[in-house]
Amino acid sequence: MSNTSADRHPSKKDVSRYRVPEADLRWRCKHSDFDADSTLQIEPATGILGQDTAVDALRFGLDISGPGQNIFVRGLTGTGRLTLVRRVLEGMTLKCPLIKDRCYVHNFSQPERPRLITLPPKRGQEFRRRVDRLIDFIRNDLPTALSSEGINARRRNVEQSAQESLRELISPLESKLQEAGFTMVSLGAGPVSQTAIFPVVDGRAVAPEEFEHMHARGEVTDAIYKEKRDLNVQFEPMLAALGGKVNKLRAEHEEAIERILADSASAILKDIVSGIKENFEQPEVATFLDEVVDDIIHDRLGSIGEDHEFTRMYRVNVVTEQHGESACPIITENVPTLRNLIGAVDFDYEMSEESRPTHMGIRAGSMLRADGGFLIIEAREILEEPEAWKVLKRTVRSGKLEVIPTDNVFPGSAPMIKPEPIDVVVKIVMLGSPETYYALDAYDPEFPHLFKVLADFDDLIPRDKAGIKHYAAVISRFTSDEKMLPFEWTAIAALVEQGARIAAMKNKLSARFGRIADIARESALHASQRKAEMVTGDDVLNAFVQAKDRADLPARRFREYIKDGTICVETAGAVVGQLNGLAVIKAGPMVYGFPTRITATIGPGTAGVINIDREASLSGAIHTKGFYILSGLLRGLLHTGHPLAFEASVAFEQSYGAIDGDSASGAEICCLLSALTEIPLRQDVAMTGAIDQRGNILAVGAVNEKIEGFYDICQDAGFTGTQGVIIPKTNIGELMLRHDVTKACEAGQFSVYAVSSVPQALEILADMEIGTRDSKGLFPKGTLLSIAVEKATDYWREASSHADKTKRTTQT
Repeated sequence: MSNTSADRHPSKKDVSRYRVPEADLRWRCKHSDFDADSTLQIEPATGILGQDTAVDALRFGLDISGPGQNIFVRGLTGTGRLTLVRRVLEGMTLKCPLIKDRCYVHNFSQPERPRLITLPPKRGQEFRRRVDRLIDFIRNDLPTALSSEGINARRRNVEQSAQESLRELISPLESKLQEAGFTMVSLGAGPVSQTAIFPVVDGRAVAPEEFEHMHARGEVTDAIYKEKRDLNVQFEPMLAALGGKVNKLRAEHEEAIERILADSASAILKDIVSGIKENFEQPEVATFLDEVVDDIIHDRLGSIGEDHEFTRMYRVNVVTEQHGESACPIITENVPTLRNLIGAVDFDYEMSEESRPTHMGIRAGSMLRADGGFLIIEAREILEEPEAWKVLKRTVRSGKLEVIPTDNVFPGSAPMIKPEPIDVVVKIVMLGSPETYYALDAYDPEFPHLFKVLADFDDLIPRDKAGIKHYAAVISRFTSDEKMLPFEWTAIAALVEQGARIAAMKNKLSARFGRIADIARESALHASQRKAEMVTGDDVLNAFVQAKDRADLPARRFREYIKDGTICVETAGAVVGQLNGLAVIKAGPMVYGFPTRITATIGPGTAGVINIDREASLSGAIHTKGFYILSGLLRGLLHTGHPLAFEASVAFEQSYGAIDGDSASGAEICCLLSALTEIPLRQDVAMTGAIDQRGNILAVGAVNEKIEGFYDICQDAGFTGTQGVIIPKTNIGELMLRHDVTKACEAGQFSVYAVSSVPQALEILADMEIGTRDSKGLFPKGTLLSIAVEKATDYWREASSHADKTKRTTQT
């Protein structure tokens, strides 16, 4: 029997009962489904539809408190997860009694550890303003206050008393020196002045060095010189003793003056500070203000009025400020780096010429800004920042946030500061994909204990009246928010239909509104370019087609290879052991289908069925599983009563990459049975469908794209009127074929067949009766499965005969 036939192979057997009706090839959205002529008549969407379970779980997670009651919102990107979370948060009546203002001030006892002051909401800026007024007073008014007439009078009295005491102390020695011809002379000035004894010669005080010169020149006699020297020796101890008493007296005088200034400054400052303490009763406030007063009194009085730089350390840094007594902060962190998450300590260039970190450089991160409320983050973003993820977990677990400076740390740089930790209560709402959730749950042991609430966000919504109206309302919101042209009803219907195609599930629409919004924007662009007043259904269709054209270079190249014969795919005739299977490739959000030639060969032997792609390590796990199911199905279909004694190989021809998925297993079993029976299969019909061991054809993914891929190849080769695709019957509800494909089907140029079992598929492909077992378990003579059993028996007998000959030869 010939293995191939290049002639057209018209179907001899009536298989029209398997043809999918035109009405089922594409669901169509009708004008009556949303009762509006354009988006101008549709109220923009505000509510949330089709996510009741997710909303309930989210509300539960927001209401409940306790360790680890953080929320993971699981769902695909583009489904509006962030929008839903924010709307639920904003729509709930949330009370957050734990919100507070946080301030940092200088810690005088530990300058490297700034002191934290926690205040009620909206009090932080008021506290800062009160302290700023105190600083202004210290810089501008305190020097004047300490120079008041009353304080100056007290200083003069102390100075006068000190002068009188000094005179009383010095007078006895001065009298003795005068009688002996000496006098006391002050050398230097101020606190470093010293008193010396000079001899008096001719009525004037003479320095000891000059006195020596005068003696050497004979201007002073030896007798006078000796007398003066002897008297000087007597007076020096007396002067030394007097000097000690004078220094003590001066020290007492300075202490008295300082005490007057300190007491006055203390009284003035404490009077001002007491007013601040009355308004802010927190112990940390009192401690800080007392330390400010002590610092001025003990260390700054001498420079009051001359140096103002020191007052910068008295300033208050309001790190976070809340704007209501119970309004919950809702913070979305789009860039969760370590700095953005926990905050930072910047260098303060105002404190001195050299930059150094101070309490004024402390900056709040999103976790602190969300204190008492909610922090929304994307799981993928924070997992790309390993250190930030570690700190987030540690903070949630301990309830303490530490702002640790991490940037600009170099050898020899100014010492870092370590602010006091902050007690925070933050509910984390993390958004992520199912894959991210499963990975964290499997590999991060802390994750299940820190995120105990799961809100599962469905990427599908019902394709019913309410769902369609919601789609129209969402489209109306797009046009309103982004100032697009209005969409007339045909454009709305086209977008709804696109949502059904993306969903690829019976009676469902895609909730991935991000993709719908992209198509809507491009549609509006096309309408504006043609100067239209409204977006029409044709604009939406053009947007979809052009978006696909921009990304379908691999598909176009594949079709070119088929046209020029580089890739062998036949769309007419019948061939033994050969069938067109269907596969898909992805390019971003776009999916493209294409045919792939599957071949099978068979002969006597004992190796069974060989998967060539698996042997070449090109078969994925799912494809390999499907192939093992194929082997089991073959035994069940034939049920010969003896072992299957043949060797068969199945391969995807001209496939140079990895193959995975089981959607070709239905085509593989048909191809294998064709090779076994030598009955040719139609090449004008491609097939997709998985199988089980009982011969049922099971649903597959991307069924629309696979049909359209083979349709494009047939269109390039030229329609014969017999071409088509076999799909699982369970995939009918997912059909949303392109308009050109549905038109070709209506015109009889192309067909889509739906089957539920392998025999039904073979009936279409082989154009003959497949056969059903009778009461004796036998297939009717001349049917395909009867021929398959006969061939399998022939191979078994041949294999047995060969084995007997081998055994006799071995024994001989």
